[in-house]
Amino acid sequence: MNALKVLAEEKFDLSKSNVADGEKSAGAGDIDLTAPAEPFQLGSRHPVSIVIQKISQIFERIGYTVVEDKEIENEWYNFTALNTPEDHPARDMTDTYYLARDLTHMLRSQTSTVQIHTMEQKQPPIRIISPGRVYRNETISARSHCQFHQIEGLYIDEGVSFADLKQTLLYFAKEMFGEDARIRLRPSFFPFTEPSAEMDVYWGLKTESDHRITKGTGWLEVMGCGMVDPAVLDNCGIDSNKYSGFAFGMGIERQAMHLYKINDIRYYFENDLRFLKQFSSSF
Repeated sequence: MNALKVLAEEKFDLSKSNVADGEKSAGAGDIDLTAPAEPFQLGSRHPVSIVIQKISQIFERIGYTVVEDKEIENEWYNFTALNTPEDHPARDMTDTYYLARDLTHMLRSQTSTVQIHTMEQKQPPIRIISPGRVYRNETISARSHCQFHQIEGLYIDEGVSFADLKQTLLYFAKEMFGEDARIRLRPSFFPFTEPSAEMDVYWGLKTESDHRITKGTGWLEVMGCGMVDPAVLDNCGIDSNKYSGFAFGMGIERQAMHLYKINDIRYYFENDLRFLKQFSSSF
């Protein structure tokens, strides 16, 4: 044991001597190893990414599965299978971005296309949410943009009712915005749901910004929803006499505006570091 101890000490002294010689030859002896390291800026996640994750986790807790798909689609998935009439204004080039030299393919205008793919490939029960980027030929303003993000949900099974839809959306609002969150459903129309509704969340009317973003009502529209039209189920090979379901779709930017009290949707796409750094500690 003594011999081993002596050998270890010799090895240590030799290594120490080699390190000291190397530092002198490289001029490293002038470096203060106790000095603080160079500061590294903490990166931040984009608020849209934060909200997508938050919404996905809310619905995953009640059995929904996240499904994503491509952003370039044809007319069947973007319009026809969703019961959109041939003369519907949404099909016009003034509303949809068609690919150059090919008027049968376009940048998807809604993530409902993912629902059609899923229903063609799988029989009920189906319970999915589909987040992703969508594109519409709209004027850019504080309230709208030509590109934005959506999350759409779909639930298909036997005996699904509008009451199931309402309770699901109320659960989402309370999980997303707090137990005091208030919602309202207004009658609306979408080609792929019947009956259809718009859901609003109460924003408030405390500031001038609140009045501007809610048009003086205090309510902010956050999503469309409704019972899946039987024609859509039939288009996808699902028996509409046996199954029913509901669908909903929301803009992620709108959810983030409500969550973080952001009053201009253009901030999300301008890459202004002063804006993005505010989310450095968000997870």
